[in-house]
Amino acid sequence: MSAPHTLGAQTGLATAERVRRWWWRLNPQRQDRFAVLAPLAAVLLFLAAIVASFGYLRLEEIDREHEAVRRDVEYTQQRLRLRLLERQEQLMRIARDISNQDLEEDEFHQRSETLVNQYPELERVSWIDERRRVKASFAMASLQPNQRLSLPETLKQADTQNIFNLARETQQPVYSQRAASAGSAPFLQLHVPLSNSKGRFVGIVLGEYSLDALYRYGVPSEVSARYAVSLLDDKGIRLAGTTVAARNPATSLLPWVNPINEYDLPVSPVGNGLILKAQAYRTSLGVIGSGLFWLVGMLSFMTAWMLIANWRHTRRRQQAQQALVSETNFRRAMENSMPTGMRAMDLQGRITYVNAAFCQMTGWSESELVGRTAPFPYWPDTDHETLTHVLADELAGKSTPGGVQMRVKRPDRSLFDARLYVSPLIDARGTQTGWMTSMTDITEPNRIREQLSSSFERFTTVLEALDASISVAPLGSDEMLFANKLYRLWFGVEANGHLKLVAQAGMPSQPINDESGDQVDSFAGMPTNVLPDAESENAEVYVSELGLWLEVRSRYLSWVDGRLAQMVIATDITSRRLAEQQASAQAERAQNASRLITMGEMASSVAHELNQPLTAINNYCNGMVSRIRSQQITEQDLLGALEKTARQAQRAGQIIQRIRSFVKRSEPNRTWSLVSDMIDEAVELADIELRRRNVRLSRDVPARVPLLLVDPILIEQVLIILLKNAAEAVDTAQRATSMRRAELRVFPTQVEGADVVEFSVQDSGNGLAPEVLERLYEAFYSTKIDGMGIGLNLCRSIVESHQGRMRAENIYNGVELTGCRFSFWLPVGDAASIGTAQAQTQLKTPG
Repeated sequence: MSAPHTLGAQTGLATAERVRRWWWRLNPQRQDRFAVLAPLAAVLLFLAAIVASFGYLRLEEIDREHEAVRRDVEYTQQRLRLRLLERQEQLMRIARDISNQDLEEDEFHQRSETLVNQYPELERVSWIDERRRVKASFAMASLQPNQRLSLPETLKQADTQNIFNLARETQQPVYSQRAASAGSAPFLQLHVPLSNSKGRFVGIVLGEYSLDALYRYGVPSEVSARYAVSLLDDKGIRLAGTTVAARNPATSLLPWVNPINEYDLPVSPVGNGLILKAQAYRTSLGVIGSGLFWLVGMLSFMTAWMLIANWRHTRRRQQAQQALVSETNFRRAMENSMPTGMRAMDLQGRITYVNAAFCQMTGWSESELVGRTAPFPYWPDTDHETLTHVLADELAGKSTPGGVQMRVKRPDRSLFDARLYVSPLIDARGTQTGWMTSMTDITEPNRIREQLSSSFERFTTVLEALDASISVAPLGSDEMLFANKLYRLWFGVEANGHLKLVAQAGMPSQPINDESGDQVDSFAGMPTNVLPDAESENAEVYVSELGLWLEVRSRYLSWVDGRLAQMVIATDITSRRLAEQQASAQAERAQNASRLITMGEMASSVAHELNQPLTAINNYCNGMVSRIRSQQITEQDLLGALEKTARQAQRAGQIIQRIRSFVKRSEPNRTWSLVSDMIDEAVELADIELRRRNVRLSRDVPARVPLLLVDPILIEQVLIILLKNAAEAVDTAQRATSMRRAELRVFPTQVEGADVVEFSVQDSGNGLAPEVLERLYEAFYSTKIDGMGIGLNLCRSIVESHQGRMRAENIYNGVELTGCRFSFWLPVGDAASIGTAQAQTQLKTPG
């Protein structure tokens, strides 16, 4: 921590300590308040301790009761378990004798009778074979027909059949619990499987227990006297025993009502199908029922009420004194919270008062400043003479309305900039007793001002060095707000060049009005917060005076004075335009060269195609000459031969004319073209190569396809290259005659919500390898020995120049590669343009 901050902190702590002592002396009621609150707090703590003690004792009692219930339930469960295991062992002994064929039906009846009569919970013992037929059964004499279903009806039950099957599969004893029904009380079944000497299942010994008898003879009497003991099924339905009466749901929500003390446990070996549950009868009155609790609570409440009444009386008595203290504190707090330093001087220039802000700002304490005369400790040593003259002017009443800026020295000799404002100090009688000075630290504003000045200088330097012309002018005025060096070099300092660029680029502009010379803003009230957020507009214009092509970008902005202005940035793109023109010419030459190369590659096919009509013409002519010489021709035969010769000559001329129009160099010409015409022209030329390679072409072109704004010659060139490549792919694959085919499809579709027409050429060749697909459109890359590698690259360039896209993909039949498909799509124009073009096409079409 620096020395000024340390001194300021120490001064603040000392002041705070003095204020605290003064406040304590001024507020003796604080002692009375603490004296009243201390007994009240003690009473509250005592009451809380009593409540906590009773609560703790009650919790301990509840824990003991829970532990007793758990222990008694576990003891009862063990009694029931041992009783069930003994009956199970006796039934298993009978089952073992039956399996060993040591027990007949009469003996089974006698032993069952002994068990049933000796153990009252066992109601019926039955011997059932593997077909669920009852071989022998004995039931207790007290078992009434209306209390239990007959044994055949019991065996027909789905649950009994499922347990029977489970015992047969597992070869282990299986328990089954049956709930009460219309014709039977709840009971428990034990299925003990029987097996012969070969281990084959031959039936079961079925023991049926009465749950009521099991409850009466299995639950100890001392347990049933203390708890409501019941036997439940897995769904919580009571099968036997008793339960505690349900409480009122409303009273169960009260915090002092104890929950029912209960505990449940599955009865082994039956498992979760039979639950033993015990609920303790309520024997304790609880905490709320204790008279000692209410007595202590009432005494504590009365003591607290008397102490609070005494405290309120003391508080009303001291309100007048508190009002005075509050007013004094408010004035002191307001004075100390001011961020502006305040200094008072008498008429002789002696400091009589400084506030906390002045001390914190200068770093000098109040004792070091009060009573001092010039030169003051916070004056810099080098500014004594200047500040002495300023102080003399202030004491003479010659203060500056805008204040005086000076440097202030702190005790660590660091300096900061400050501005001082001086005004007369007038007392209550209207007499001037001195001068009041307010001081503000302006170091940060000065620093920001210097940074802004430096930033403006750097920004101006950058704009001046840009190779683009930048100008800013307000809308509706010929005033120039800003122009960089390049703009001044091209157009001078006037706004004419700015307005000319805006007009020539076709951007929105405002005419010069009559109000440009007055102080009225003609655009007042316009929403200027919308236009500056809009996207900039671009245009390319040619300025004849400069002989340059310029890219003009315009954007609206709010000027520093709030006016709506337009910024224009003009960049010299002459070299780029020349490069684009050269690239366009080069692309045109490449397209013409590609057509010539395509026809050169098809030269042998074209020659073969021309050879047929020329050979026919030669044969017709030789035949006519021979027959004329031999005078064996009639006039009718001569006319027929001449017509055939004419048709063959016409066919050869059409072939030559199509080749000539295809390879003829012409300027790019985009017109509304019929898809069917472009397909016919392309197929007419490509069909020569297809027939030579014995490839059958199928076409699928709808009757109604939208017109396309394209260069038909270029689109025909793409189709010819794709068809020729398809023929070569089929020929290279050496497919069978029935498989040597290519398909050309045209259909309207949509891509990304836009209407397009898609062309696709599919062959039955060997497809494309993955490494070929990656470099498919790379210039001068070809998989053919004599290929130049510019066909597909040129096709994609032509398609993309028409705002279309091209793609290639392999065709599979399962995992077998059966060919390749090249497709591209071209966008369809708007409805109005298409309708106009169709009308013009119909007018030009004969008929």
